[in-house]
Amino acid sequence: MRFLALLLLFLFATGLAAAEPSGVEAFVEKMAKEHGFDAEALKKTLARARFRQDIIDKISHPAERTLNWTQYRRIFLTDRRIRGGADFARRNRKALAWAEAEYGVPPQIVTAIIGVEAFYGRIAGKDRVLDALYTLAFHYPKRSRFFTSELEKFLLLTREEQLDPTVPRGSYAGAMGLGQFMPSSYLSYAVDFDGDGKRDIWNNETDAIGSVANYFARHGWKRDFPVTLQASGVAPDRHASFLTGKLKPAHTLAQLREAGIRFDDMINDQLKAALIELETDAGSEYWLGLDNFYVITRYNHSPMYAMAVYQLGEAIREKLPGKP
Repeated sequence: MRFLALLLLFLFATGLAAAEPSGVEAFVEKMAKEHGFDAEALKKTLARARFRQDIIDKISHPAERTLNWTQYRRIFLTDRRIRGGADFARRNRKALAWAEAEYGVPPQIVTAIIGVEAFYGRIAGKDRVLDALYTLAFHYPKRSRFFTSELEKFLLLTREEQLDPTVPRGSYAGAMGLGQFMPSSYLSYAVDFDGDGKRDIWNNETDAIGSVANYFARHGWKRDFPVTLQASGVAPDRHASFLTGKLKPAHTLAQLREAGIRFDDMINDQLKAALIELETDAGSEYWLGLDNFYVITRYNHSPMYAMAVYQLGEAIREKLPGKP
C-alpha cells in the first residue's frame, strides 16, 4: 500500500513537471540573472498563475466585428459616457488643471482617454494580469515574445511598487488601470502624480490623470495646438495621393488647400496634416489629422479611436462650466 502511495505521488509530481509550459525555466533564469529575482520565489509566483483557455480563445478570435464610423461613434459618444466624463472632470478639476500645466494636454483629452479606455473605472478589466500574461507568454506562440516581455515588465513593476503579483487586474491582454497601460507603458509613463510614493493607476484617479498626460507629452503632444479639422471638397479619385491611409501628417495645410480641399483656414497653413477618410452609414467623412491627432493614435492606431477620443472630449468640455 505504501509503495502504491509513493508511486502515485511520483506520477503526480512528474505530471506537474510535464505540465509546466516550455519557456518557463528559461524565463525564470533570465529574471534571476538580469534582474536579481530569487529563482525559487519566482517559480512559486508563476505556480500561482492560472492558464486561461478563454483568454487564448478571445485573443485568437476577437468578438469585434468591423464597424464603420457611425457604429463606432455610437459606442463612445453616448449621453451616459459624456455625463460620466463631465462628472470625472469636475471631480478631478485640480488634477486635470495641474496635468495641463505640467504636460500641456487639455483636461478633456485626458478625461476622454480614461472614458474610452475604462469608462472612468467601470470597465477597467477583471482578469488577473498575472494569469493573462502567463497564459499569453507561454501558451500563445504567435505573440509569445511580446507577452513574455510584458510579463517581465509586470514582475518588475510589481516589485518596484511592492505589489503582490497575483492582485492587479486588467484586460484579458494584460492592460491595466484607468488608462489601460500595458506593463511596458506603465514602467515608461506611469507617474506618482499625487506624491504619495506609489504609481497607482488602478484606484488613484490623480495618478491615472498624470500618467495619461505624461504618455501624450512623451509622444509629442503640442500644447495649445489643434487636433483635427473637418474637410470638404475631397474627391477620392482626384485626391488619391493624399488618401494613403497613413496617419502621420505629411502634407502642409497649404498643399491641401492648393489641391482644392476645403477646411477652416484660420490656422497656420504650414502645419502638417494627414487626410483621414471615415466611412459612415451615409458615405464618407473627411478630416485632417494634425500632429496632436497622430499623437492620440499612438495610444491606439485607429483613426476612429482618435476621433472618438477627440469628439468625446469636446462633448465633455461643452458640459463643463466656464468652458472657453
